Amino acid sequence: MQLGFVGLGRMGGNMVTRILRDSGNEIVAYDPGQSAVEAAVGHGATAATSLEDLVSKLEKPRAVWLMVPAGEITQSSLDSLLGLVDQGDLIVDGGNSKWTDSRAFGERATQAGVEFVDVGTSGGVWGLEVGYCMMAGGTDEAVKRLAPILDVLAPPDGWMHVGGHGAGHYVKMVHNGIEYGMLQAYAEGFEIMHASDYDLDLHGIAHLWNQGGVVRSWLLELAERAFDQDGNDLTHIRGYVQDSGEGRWTVEDAINRSVPAPIITLSLLTRFASRQDESYSAKVIAALRNQFGGHAVKRE
Repeated sequence: MQLGFVGLGRMGGNMVTRILRDSGNEIVAYDPGQSAVEAAVGHGATAATSLEDLVSKLEKPRAVWLMVPAGEITQSSLDSLLGLVDQGDLIVDGGNSKWTDSRAFGERATQAGVEFVDVGTSGGVWGLEVGYCMMAGGTDEAVKRLAPILDVLAPPDGWMHVGGHGAGHYVKMVHNGIEYGMLQAYAEGFEIMHASDYDLDLHGIAHLWNQGGVVRSWLLELAERAFDQDGNDLTHIRGYVQDSGEGRWTVEDAINRSVPAPIITLSLLTRFASRQDESYSAKVIAALRNQFGGHAVKRE
C-alpha cells in the first residue's frame, strides 16, 4: 500500500520508520521541518515539499495519514487536504483530535465523496519497538482499506474498528481519562511512602510490585525507570503537570451524560493545582481559619 504521511514528529517519525522497516508499504512523507523529512527519506520514504506535492506523488485512490498536534493545525491541515484530494481518496487523522471535530469532519468528507478514518493512537515513544494500540473510527470499507497499515503499526490484536466517524478519537479520549486516574493513584501512593518515617527504596518497591503485585503495570515499570534515573526525590523533575485535552473532554462528556467520574475529574483538577507556585485558594482558607479559630498563618 502507498501512503502519504504528514507530520514527522516524535510519534509520526517513529510510525513512518516502523512502517518502512517492518513492511513493504510505501511512504511519501511531508513535514515543515526539513530534517524530519530527510530522516524519513533515510528510512526509505519519498520526500514531499508541501501538501500539494505530497498529493501529486500519490497514486489514485490516494491515502493520506495526518499526524500533527490537535487543534487548529489539525483542522487547517484537514481542510487543505479535503480541497486537494479526489472522490474515493482516504484521509486519516491519527492525532488526538476532539471526537466531535472528527465526527463533523467525517460528515464533510462523506459529502465530498472522500473516506475518513480517525485513529486514536496510544504508545508514545515506545511504539516504534512494541507497536501502537490503535482505535479506528469510520466506515467498514475505509477501515478495511487502512488495515495493511494498522497491521504493521500495531502489535497482534493491537487495533480495533470501534465504530463510526469520531469513535476512534472518542475511545482514545476515555483511554487517556483513565490514564489520568491511574497516574494520580500511583503518584499519591509514592508520595505517601516518600513522606513516611521509613527510608524506603521507591525504585526497589516499584520493581517489587511489578513481580506479581495486583497493581503491576507498564506505568509502574516506567515509575521504576524514573526512580532509577532520578532517585527517590526525582531531583531533576519539576512537579508541573500539563494536560493535552483528553482529560478535560472526558470530564465534559461525563457531565453531559450525567455519569459520575470523580477520580478522573479530581485527577484533572490536581494537574491544574500542580501549575500554581502559590495557591490563592489556599491563602483564602488560611485567612479564614485564622479569622474564625485564631489558627496561625505563615506570612511572607
